[in-house]
Amino acid sequence: MNISSRHYFDVSFQGHRLYADSIFGSKGHVLMIHGGAKDREAGLRYRNLLAELGFGSTAFDCIGHGETGGELSHSSLASRTEQAEAIARHLGSRLTGCMGVSMGAYNALQLSRSVPLRSLVLMVPGVYHPSAYRVNFGPEFSAIIRKPLSWAESDAWQIISEFSGNALVIAAAEDQVIPAGIPGRLYDSASSQINKALLTIPNAGHNSVWQELQHNRRLYDKTCQLLTECLSDS
Repeated sequence: MNISSRHYFDVSFQGHRLYADSIFGSKGHVLMIHGGAKDREAGLRYRNLLAELGFGSTAFDCIGHGETGGELSHSSLASRTEQAEAIARHLGSRLTGCMGVSMGAYNALQLSRSVPLRSLVLMVPGVYHPSAYRVNFGPEFSAIIRKPLSWAESDAWQIISEFSGNALVIAAAEDQVIPAGIPGRLYDSASSQINKALLTIPNAGHNSVWQELQHNRRLYDKTCQLLTECLSDS
């Protein structure tokens, strides 16, 4: 895989600097939102793949992660969405899609309410009860999301049902982090009028989707096909 050139920048956000970088492509531009235990470097292999497919991307480190730093306990799901909105404003009309991984998938859904997007890619997606949205990360947040089946009452289902662009949900068959019912329900909740797809990666755990794709060329090619179909202007 080719290593794409990265263009670095930062954006002011509520007393912080959000550190980010962009890779440019001709077919569209995707904002990538990392998960709750990662930083923007975790998605670089996917961003290089998107570049090979012709799509540019931008990724940033949320507060409490990577170059941006700061205290995670000063952030929340809502703050992460607002941080993504700040990056989206910086990108302007260049932005065409969003790819959210794990917790970042919920932020991608929330972002779709305020930013016009033609595409959503939700990978090993986490979704949350609305009562957790504005609670800072820490014991109170953890107590809410650990309640059995709290995710079933998420607003994610309503949000994706209202989304009018293309949607791709990528699930890991052996995910021990994300409840098994989430990916399929996201797919089912999306409108039947849009271009939508659900791709389940056999044998993959929450953090090993990429590795499994490297072991199966047919599945890798299928993933590339679905990404292209989702991210392209239909």
